[in-house]
Amino acid sequence: MEGLPNRIHEVINHHVVATPHHPALIDDKMRLTYRELDQAVDRVAAALQALGIRAGDRMMIVSENSIPLACLLLAASRLDVWSIVVNPRLSPRELDQIRDHSGARRVLLTADVSQEAAAHAARYEAAIQDVGPLRGIAVTTLNLATVAEPVEVDGANQVAVLIYTSGTTGAPKGVMLTHRNLLFSARGTAAFRKMTADDVQYCVLPISHIVGISLLTMTLMVGATVRLVAKYDPAALVKAMAEEGITILNGVPATYQRLLEYRRNAGLQRLDRGRLRVISVAGAPLDLDLKTRVEQELGLPLLNGYGITECSPGISGVRPDNPRADHAVGAVMPGLEAKLVDRDLKPVADGEVGELHVRGPNVMRGYYRAPDLTAKAIDPDGWFNTGDLARFQDDVLYIVGRTKEMIIRSGFNVYPAEIEAVLSTHDAVVQCAVVGRPVEGNEEVVAFVQLIKGSTATVQDLMAHVAPQLTSYKRPSEIILMDALPATSTGKLLKHKLAESLRS
Repeated sequence: MEGLPNRIHEVINHHVVATPHHPALIDDKMRLTYRELDQAVDRVAAALQALGIRAGDRMMIVSENSIPLACLLLAASRLDVWSIVVNPRLSPRELDQIRDHSGARRVLLTADVSQEAAAHAARYEAAIQDVGPLRGIAVTTLNLATVAEPVEVDGANQVAVLIYTSGTTGAPKGVMLTHRNLLFSARGTAAFRKMTADDVQYCVLPISHIVGISLLTMTLMVGATVRLVAKYDPAALVKAMAEEGITILNGVPATYQRLLEYRRNAGLQRLDRGRLRVISVAGAPLDLDLKTRVEQELGLPLLNGYGITECSPGISGVRPDNPRADHAVGAVMPGLEAKLVDRDLKPVADGEVGELHVRGPNVMRGYYRAPDLTAKAIDPDGWFNTGDLARFQDDVLYIVGRTKEMIIRSGFNVYPAEIEAVLSTHDAVVQCAVVGRPVEGNEEVVAFVQLIKGSTATVQDLMAHVAPQLTSYKRPSEIILMDALPATSTGKLLKHKLAESLRS
């Protein structure tokens, strides 16, 4: 904890004095140095106060990655306001659900940044105005009924952001992350990536999700430059690598899949990686074939990591100086404790699969207005249940699947991730998801598969592909072909929707 600031906005203070002219933020429209960022955040904070936003209020920011979003987030921290950053690509129903559950004092929407934010602004009849130096911000009317939360002096207890998880289980939950949660996690990742002020972090993962917030925080913490990207476009990434000097790229597997597809379709001989030195992936299981192709293309190891919103997010990561050829998610982050337990919460033997529980300064304060859910997730000793099944090989962590997703077939434990990995080795498979289907006294394995456009592969072809690679109880009872699998805005597959479709 030593040397960590008390609030996330304080990460820039040293650099404002030491390197005032170094670029802090760059987006498609403008750039700000550290001194300019400091001045902008001051003016935005004053404007928010004038809009009646008080310490302890919840403020919703509906925005794609952009300089206005970063300024609003840091200004909220200065005022001890809880930020709720929301992806404008959510539906009206999802947005209203978050607004109503959080009791947001106001909703601010960056109407100038994206059409989706502008459309939500029109629906809310939000007045478009300047907020300090920020132009084109839509601001809803003041929620006079909402009550401010108490302010905690200690950053370990004061909530910085309220993140509504994408609800892969159904209704969204508001994860309360404190300033210390975010700062501890960001510093851990920055340290093992050996980040310096010379780095340019390509931030295309949305700041409405924890990874985006963490990338922004860690980059400003080391006095480096954040290249903010509103929407992923592989062509823009290729240009940024070749011409903009980006050094660190973080993505989900689909980020890299689309990059390789773009290179092929554009007829490029090779990708120019420029100054790029670190490429990392998280957020979904990593297909080893994709990992190998990305590494051959860019000449860098693709570093797999594992995290969860409730842990701010980093739990483990493959280190740049110790890359791996398999799908391991690396060693646990320094300062964290991890244990694997069975269904009776007893420790499992070395090398065995168990449910992963973690404890440390990165674990959330809890779920907002849901003490029952918080008590289910965090035990009295502070251990958070990730709900993920994992195993350790020495000190290296492997994620095997979700506890809730585990299928018990004829008394055998079946892990969907294993079957998905085998299906993904078929050339025609773009992505797939495996779920269980209850049948009398048992469970069946059902696979949903999306094929490459124009593919002539059949269900029989896929069955023939997996049969030699899986024992009989792991083979799908049925394979269902789909044009597209249901997913969140960050590309996380919504397996509960697929499971529901089987029940109905």
